[in-house]
Amino acid sequence: MKPGKSSARASFSQTGGHIPRKRFGQNFLVDRGVIHAIVAAIDPRPDDTLAEIGPGLGALTEPLLERLGRLHVVEIDRDLITRLRRRFSPEALIAHTGDALAFDFGQLGPNLRVAGNLPYNISTPLLFHLSAFADRIRDMHCMLQKEVVERMVALPGSPAYGRLSVMLQYRFHLEKLFDVPPECFHPSPRVRSAVVRLLPRSSAERALCDVALLERIVAAAFSQRRKMLRNTLKALFAEEELAALNIAPEKRAEDIPLAGFIALANFWRPGAKK
Repeated sequence: MKPGKSSARASFSQTGGHIPRKRFGQNFLVDRGVIHAIVAAIDPRPDDTLAEIGPGLGALTEPLLERLGRLHVVEIDRDLITRLRRRFSPEALIAHTGDALAFDFGQLGPNLRVAGNLPYNISTPLLFHLSAFADRIRDMHCMLQKEVVERMVALPGSPAYGRLSVMLQYRFHLEKLFDVPPECFHPSPRVRSAVVRLLPRSSAERALCDVALLERIVAAAFSQRRKMLRNTLKALFAEEELAALNIAPEKRAEDIPLAGFIALANFWRPGAKK
């Protein structure tokens, strides 16, 4: 079944009186074809440790539990947690009430799998929060605003390439899987959505650098996208230092690949910069 083309709606698509809350960014997935496609992409196995972020009314929760022994869910809406606890046994559903932005995903153990329809109003900070646990995560399958997914997977030279692209690509291999149109949700959002797969890079794949320093350099470089690096990074690097790293001072941040930003961060390692 092609994602987003099904007119059928899952039997649990009715809100049952629950009024979607804008402050939580609630748009509930109701399209059977998309639900099937997401679960197929995740391909959950009985022994997996999987955490679903924002389970909502359980559109993904139910088919995931059909293939898992148990499932962790992180949900900020207490009313929805109550509904889910009534519907699923506590042995199967381990519910964590609270804000995913403050949740310690490391407590769920190593080799963690993460999935969910991430709240669009906090998607970027949530992605950065999740990236902090990359060493304990096996994979992530997330639905986000299409524009955000395009920024995540963007390559240098693209207008979509930015801070989010660089920092996530440092941690993960990223693959956009498919688009999801607004009519697949209730209520329908005003934007198109997309599903993306994130696979953490191994320590051997990642060029070692100070991640906090990398973030500082990337944030400075993209702070004024149209300005040249000689201006945006002048507080950190002299022009001759950029040139010594084969980074042309007249380039803009969107022209610099991940390897270039890593080289800049490593230039600042203790003892590396004279």
